[in-house]
Amino acid sequence: MAEIKLKNLTIEFGAFKAVDDVSLTVKDGEFVVYLGPSGCGKTTTLRCIAGLVQATSGEVMFDGVAVNDLSASARNIAMVFQFVSLYPHLSIKENIVFPLKARGVARPEIARKLEWVTDVFKLGDELGRYPSALPPGARQKVALARAVIRDPAVLLLDEPLSAIDEQFREEMRWELGHLQRQLGVTTIYVTHDQREAMSLADRIVLMNNSRIVQVSEPDRMFFDPVDVFAGQFIGSPSMNLIDLEPVAGGLRLGGSDVTLTAERDRVPQWALSAKRPLKLGVRPINVHLTEEPDVGVTLPVDDVFSVGRERFFSFRIGEAIHQGVDKRRSRAGSEGRVHFDPDGLLFFDAATGRRVNAEDAA
Repeated sequence: MAEIKLKNLTIEFGAFKAVDDVSLTVKDGEFVVYLGPSGCGKTTTLRCIAGLVQATSGEVMFDGVAVNDLSASARNIAMVFQFVSLYPHLSIKENIVFPLKARGVARPEIARKLEWVTDVFKLGDELGRYPSALPPGARQKVALARAVIRDPAVLLLDEPLSAIDEQFREEMRWELGHLQRQLGVTTIYVTHDQREAMSLADRIVLMNNSRIVQVSEPDRMFFDPVDVFAGQFIGSPSMNLIDLEPVAGGLRLGGSDVTLTAERDRVPQWALSAKRPLKLGVRPINVHLTEEPDVGVTLPVDDVFSVGRERFFSFRIGEAIHQGVDKRRSRAGSEGRVHFDPDGLLFFDAATGRRVNAEDAA
């Protein structure tokens, strides 16, 4: 296995900077997921680690040794792409052992490794079949088996589940996480799907506009975002983001006559006295309807809807629509007392979008 270190990595295509001064260390055996919108630089970074794209500046290091000048074949990596590229005229067994035969590995060693990888991936019943006879999820599993049979130091996965039907994707996510822990191989996984990132990663690398926004464990990425982008990209439904206007006695919710106060809503004193424009960030799970007369603020409830087993409501502040969790089975078109959980209140600088806290405000 290998530790991977990126040092001030920049990749340019003409005037376009696809990756802008990225630095990161991936620990030996770690499962790191690059997450972000299309065009943010995550796949280009992965391809540079693989040796398929040349860095304009900066270094890619494996176990402390720069590999910028090494070809992809010399880096001891294995890569699995979004669309499976198995050889249709070869059986599953022949597809899996093909990399070993191409390298001239002895037959007894091929047999030993095939037995091992077949057991790990539970492919014993599939070895004599051909790719066209397998469903997409099983074909992707074969591609993974072919990748790891070479004992790579690094496993690189570029959206490997995005072409699989939703009904198989959940099962494959679980299997992939289980297999990575069993194999212990250093793994970098690229996706735009936050569910994959949150369920698979030891750490998430969130990218936007060619740069790293935040690197952290999934729970911290959700509860402790560093800026507005991180707060709104992670979570479904997305984080509510509300303009705040300082007024006598509290903070008015932008576009309304509703004010949050220290006494009723437990708004921190530093936010009330901040010397900069702020935005309030609060996740729907931290917004509820209440019947208690001294808790929350009165706002119109526009709609109620379900996402899976969760039931949500939407409410209006001025012209903006926001969302909360509906535990009362409310009806649309009514007014309700909306309570913002004080422990879920996050504050962001309105100009920069960066997260602020008591120390920053001071």
